[in-house]
Amino acid sequence: MNTATNRSTNTALWHPSDDLIAQSNLTALLTFMQGRGHEVADFEALHTLSVTDQGAFYDAFWDFADVRGDKGARAFVSGDHMMDARYFPDGALSYAENLLFPVNEGAGPALLLNRERGAAGCLSWAELRTLVARYQALMMSAGVTVGDRVAAMVPNGADAIAILLAANGLGAITATASPDFGLEGALDRFGQIEPKVFISANGYIYAGKRHDIGEKTRALAQQLQGLKQHFEFDFLDNDGDGGAGVGARDLPAAGQGDLRLLRLPFDHPLSILFSSGTTGKPKCIVHRQGGVLFKHLIEHIIHCDAKPGDRTFFFTTCGWMMWNWLVTGLANGQTLQLYDGSPFHPRPKVLWELVQDNRLTFFGCGAKYIDSMTKSKYIPRKRADLGSLRTLATTGSPLIHESFDYIYTQVKPDVCVSSISGGTDIVGCFVGGLPTRPVYRGEIQAPILGMDVRVFDDTAQQVGANVQGELVCAAPFTSMPLQFWNDPQDAKYRKAYFEHFAGIWHHGDFMEVTDQAGYVIHGRSDATLNPGGVRIGTAEIYRQVETLPEIAEAVVVGQPHRGDVRVLLFVKLAEGASLDEALIQEIKARIRDRASPRHVPAIIAPVADIPKTRSGKISELAVRDVICGITIKNAGALANPEALDLFTPALEAELNRV
Repeated sequence: MNTATNRSTNTALWHPSDDLIAQSNLTALLTFMQGRGHEVADFEALHTLSVTDQGAFYDAFWDFADVRGDKGARAFVSGDHMMDARYFPDGALSYAENLLFPVNEGAGPALLLNRERGAAGCLSWAELRTLVARYQALMMSAGVTVGDRVAAMVPNGADAIAILLAANGLGAITATASPDFGLEGALDRFGQIEPKVFISANGYIYAGKRHDIGEKTRALAQQLQGLKQHFEFDFLDNDGDGGAGVGARDLPAAGQGDLRLLRLPFDHPLSILFSSGTTGKPKCIVHRQGGVLFKHLIEHIIHCDAKPGDRTFFFTTCGWMMWNWLVTGLANGQTLQLYDGSPFHPRPKVLWELVQDNRLTFFGCGAKYIDSMTKSKYIPRKRADLGSLRTLATTGSPLIHESFDYIYTQVKPDVCVSSISGGTDIVGCFVGGLPTRPVYRGEIQAPILGMDVRVFDDTAQQVGANVQGELVCAAPFTSMPLQFWNDPQDAKYRKAYFEHFAGIWHHGDFMEVTDQAGYVIHGRSDATLNPGGVRIGTAEIYRQVETLPEIAEAVVVGQPHRGDVRVLLFVKLAEGASLDEALIQEIKARIRDRASPRHVPAIIAPVADIPKTRSGKISELAVRDVICGITIKNAGALANPEALDLFTPALEAELNRV
């Protein structure tokens, strides 16, 4: 294990006010729990209760969050294995009912719709319910019933949300993909689950360009086994329309009085999410409706301090789990801001204008977006009125220290920066924000309630502060996958999470706990660099390299070499920059002096592009495999698979002189 730099001198960038703490949802929950007889004076005590007495915690939280449904007699039943645990096994609920009829429905609209061409209208709560009813009529016309799968390949708009809620109301299971997926990538996902209905848009618009996908989706539909009906709606010619969703004109007539909202068991499947799949066909991860609802309610209400009527935005597509996370914000009466298109078109401030024009309270994005803004020298606080914004959240990769600085100096000095970390596997977070705690540079504030997060070394021993190790969860939690699709005896499921540390969830992230009881994610543990047996997370390298103005992006990997491992760094240069000897030496000096002398790259080489997943994450493992001569089994899962072709020639050129 590598000991990280001590952070005991780290000073807080932001402190919550006494009024914020007093009026927070956390304070309200603590008071509520105390009224139930639980001695929980602060977050730490509440977190301990949430992982050691889950029955008491979730029984109370059901009532606190005003969950609609039948609770049943038991809130939690444990088992011999984490996978055997069950929540509300005697109860029944409807995810869709809780989102469409929140007890504390916000006074504003349910959805705000924006695209590259500007505002596209909004949907009231009643209009959203009507749109869901119309999609249900469409699905029922194709015979959709409990347990059937509904696949959707649509832009991030009202229709996408209505499809998810319509299917759940009927007891069906939804799987979504972004319209930019290639035919092979979409087939690798939807082909495994054999949907009864496939709904697609005829295209999408990105960076000002129209992309017609009608031919692709029709070819996909022809190859889906068991498909009964393919419905396609016109997005391209109706772009800019508002009101009831761009697909509504093609739907059967129905009103919200026709809604069907079946209350089914807590564990009834809600959605199938897919792993990135670059090492083979994506895993089809089945998530239970109650688990998703409770996980997201906890994160929205407590860790984001979201209240009815708040306006919440996360930049995402329907192919990333953060879309699912965003959608559940409806359950406590939030208004959701949806945006479809490029975050930089037609101008860099397009997303910040959403905050100004629609008075958003919560802004979420990938950490790489903040990195891009930093390099662009764009100053949001000078270009837009961000007075309504309370929380800025990032995920997808670690938010580097310098990005914290950028937010507090160039975006908003009184915003709570909520760096969060989780995954598609749990459709939520292990660690995240907590607006009642200070924000420290480079740190994530707290463990999520219900998540028994720890850091283990390779011998399954918990390590102390400032020591990097494996992120594990030592107790069951509501959003553990129900199963993998087509996985007899849960063999793949067990191998994915419970083999590394027997019976304990191992997530595959490299993490440490700081002196302030905060968390730092250092990247994927299967991509850690290990020369001379000393491990370091890739995030520490990126922090030193990507702050240089000459470097747009980078990817770092380890390569077996002469009985050890050497570090290889590939850089995508900023426009007009060149990788000369002076820049190479500056990069090496930064890594040597600020990160680790053992992890100075043996080779630094330029590349024109860096392969990424469709959610924007750098695919270190794919690069490593190419360099090591391992065939990539499913390069089509990447957003830009052609980038892999750049690495072997770039490396060979350097190898000839090293």
